[in-house]
Amino acid sequence: MDRKKKVLIIDDEVDFCLLMQFYLSKKNCEVTFSHTLKDGLGSIRNKTPDIVILDNNLPDGFGWPAAKNILDAAPEVHLFLISANKPSNKDDINNDNINNGHFHVVEKPISISQIDNFLQ
Repeated sequence: MDRKKKVLIIDDEVDFCLLMQFYLSKKNCEVTFSHTLKDGLGSIRNKTPDIVILDNNLPDGFGWPAAKNILDAAPEVHLFLISANKPSNKDDINNDNINNGHFHVVEKPISISQIDNFLQ
């Protein structure tokens, strides 16, 4: 049996987190979530997720500038920044991680096929 992928969702929308947790659990994923950047960064250091789904607009800051901190703390993580507005400045992200396919920007609304792509 395949090892469960560990997914961390950092998003302040509780309903979104619960829906994603329900769906991803059915796809053999261990899902946790945090509602702030501070808690999310702590979870990354403590739980070493395979996948991080990061909202851009959070109560304690923006996900886009925090993406570099996440990739520095967990270089092998696959990071998906979700946002209603695609950020235009990639200066804060390590280009090696983008080129290695570890960083992706996904615009809301998110489709089921995009969620399934997170798992590949």
